[in-house]
Amino acid sequence: MAEFEFAILGAGAIGSILGAHLARAGHAVVMLARGARADHLERHGLTLAGLADFTVPVRTLRDPAALRSAATLIVAIKTPGTAAALATLRQAQLDLSFSIQNGPLKNELLAAAFGRERVLGALADTSGELLPDGSVLFTRNVNVYLGELGGGDSPRAQRLAQLLESSGVRAGATAQIETLEWSKFCAWVGLMALAVATRAPTWKYLADEGAALLLARLVREMGILARALGIALADRAVLPTASICAGSEHEAVRIITAIGADYRLNAPTHRMSALQDLEAGRPLEVNETLGYACERARALGLQLPLLECFGGLIAAIDRLQRAPA
Repeated sequence: MAEFEFAILGAGAIGSILGAHLARAGHAVVMLARGARADHLERHGLTLAGLADFTVPVRTLRDPAALRSAATLIVAIKTPGTAAALATLRQAQLDLSFSIQNGPLKNELLAAAFGRERVLGALADTSGELLPDGSVLFTRNVNVYLGELGGGDSPRAQRLAQLLESSGVRAGATAQIETLEWSKFCAWVGLMALAVATRAPTWKYLADEGAALLLARLVREMGILARALGIALADRAVLPTASICAGSEHEAVRIITAIGADYRLNAPTHRMSALQDLEAGRPLEVNETLGYACERARALGLQLPLLECFGGLIAAIDRLQRAPA
């Protein structure tokens, strides 16, 4: 029997949201955290505010290499340094693993570390923000999708999704996880680029027609890449990616600005995690996301100028905001 039901690598906003709900539901959870965050969890436990308001004690493990076994590993750290972090867990006995990080690279890294047969695809249309006092503001609870990398129905994905759903985090299993992961990735690239460039809450650049046009063009370029890779797109992930890519630019802008109006009404404080990282001086997830997309596009001989432009811009912003004075 595994030492823990869930081991969560990363105790930032999303990792804390999942860990808190699962621990409150009675599951054996361990948070793999370090430094000041580990100190806080050991003293105060996990505290959520916003869409959920509670505090729950949780086990904390500072050295991932000390983890002996877990039924499910959930990877919730930022993408930089993921390969090195997973290497510290190679000795652990894991039944399953999935990552809620951004971009498709995460699944490749998990498969390389633990074997493809122990990996589920996953995406989270779930948001939060780690506050200075150590609590997490839970701002968006739409869905966590789980599915087999090769597609098809999956009893183990259904079981995990039901555990998350019953704990209070909306979740579901899907037979089309690749489609949904890439649909989110296409949308996320546009959202991340506009968040970092404008430094505005999400609703503001979604509701602005000029910003919405830039976002639509970025998403549509990402759609070209997905089609070149033979990946279908859908409307069930963060933004209606398939519709944004299929119609006219005018219709895409109308869709995006309408979503901006909804965010303004229902999630006015929502900010992309990339913007939170930028303002906190943390590294941006640019090489593993926009950089990954640019590399795949170049390898296919695709000309995606806006993606290249924003990839270079966000990388420069990342370098300069962390450079010594």
